[in-house]
Amino acid sequence: MKLASSFPLAVAAAVSLSLAACGEDKPNGSSGPTSAPSVTATPTQSAPTDQPTETGPVKRSKTELTKALLELKELPSGFSEEKDDPADDGSNPFSAPTSKCKPLVKLLNADEAPGSKRSVHRSFSGSQEGPYIDFSLDSMSTSKAVRELQTSYQDAVASCKKVTMRMDGAGSTQMEVVEIPAPQFGDEPFAFKLTGVSGPKEGLEFDAAVTGIGDVVLAVGVLAGQPGELDGATEAAVEKARTTLSKAGS
Repeated sequence: MKLASSFPLAVAAAVSLSLAACGEDKPNGSSGPTSAPSVTATPTQSAPTDQPTETGPVKRSKTELTKALLELKELPSGFSEEKDDPADDGSNPFSAPTSKCKPLVKLLNADEAPGSKRSVHRSFSGSQEGPYIDFSLDSMSTSKAVRELQTSYQDAVASCKKVTMRMDGAGSTQMEVVEIPAPQFGDEPFAFKLTGVSGPKEGLEFDAAVTGIGDVVLAVGVLAGQPGELDGATEAAVEKARTTLSKAGS
């Protein structure tokens, strides 16, 4: 079972981490041990969304993208990095009975962004009860391709209200899909939440954000995080990626 998927937002990755750490217990999406590390945004700060400018075509190497990802040493103490599981069977955990949900299901089950030229990711966990945070970067070659991907994601979420998540040994859980206010970092950010409303993982909450950094799309996913966790993680990831990719000559 994969511990991280490069896109989008590693929903399956974070859920897999939770199942491995907690067995059949229901993850609580809004609370965790008070000692768990947290990546939170400063409440008094409010950064405006960057105005996207046309860029590309740009060629990015895997090494270049990997350097732009957050590293363990850049996270608060208490986090650990999760490695990919080589035994991943490639199964698709998400499905839906309605044709309206097919675009979102396809995105949720994807290993990388549609049209991605290069894709990298890292996953971290704070404790057995969370938070679980996944970061991914996909080189799309042009900023136009990034915007088109973001639009397709927004349309997919708007068209689908529920999906079914099936994990090995854990049965099926119905997940509600809703758009949420996006962390205001990067180019034209978008965010949504998956919430387990029935089934063995009822109560599970997963927050996800997608934002642009020129010709690269950044995806951040948080499971079992504290309030503000998605904002803080996105802010830190955007700052690292923008600074690193700019130095690389973008």
